[in-house]
Amino acid sequence: MQKNFKPHPNSFKNTFCVFHEVLPEAVKGLKVQFESKAGSTYYYTEAGMYRVSNHWGRLANSKWRLIAMEPETPSKTKTGFAAWNEFYPDNAEEKLYYIEADYDKSVVTYQHRNNPDYDKKAILRTSFETTKRIKQIRNLQQLTSWAKHFDYDDIDDLRKQIIDQLIYSEKSLDEIKRQI
Repeated sequence: MQKNFKPHPNSFKNTFCVFHEVLPEAVKGLKVQFESKAGSTYYYTEAGMYRVSNHWGRLANSKWRLIAMEPETPSKTKTGFAAWNEFYPDNAEEKLYYIEADYDKSVVTYQHRNNPDYDKKAILRTSFETTKRIKQIRNLQQLTSWAKHFDYDDIDDLRKQIIDQLIYSEKSLDEIKRQI
């Protein structure tokens, strides 16, 4: 029988967390300990939290992201798990976030400075500054019209050069483009 583990109700307010998708069988036999108005269910264990939901991202006053399994499961409802030590504080004032780019998949995400994988090279930014940079990077990844003003052999190399500077420097996008 599952031991009833219950964290403080305010434990999750203003937090950032990356959940990892697990198979739905992971919560089999566990007791639902909270159900949100939006229909997400939560299971608490000594090790961490399971969340079953069809929506991830910004949740009320928290930022919770799901890293999907590969290959991705077909169901829209996903089961995610996060250890208790993977919930990090979030606020709008502090420089808490850094940006990561996966050039092979053309994906950009943000991570928290408390992430043990943070190498201290990417610039830390506020959530607002991070959101602005991510939007610029996604435009560079998805569009080509911006490149017509450059003399280049490989647009992917040009993209990487600009995106790296957006991640690892304080320079504005305009400054970076002028210097290339």
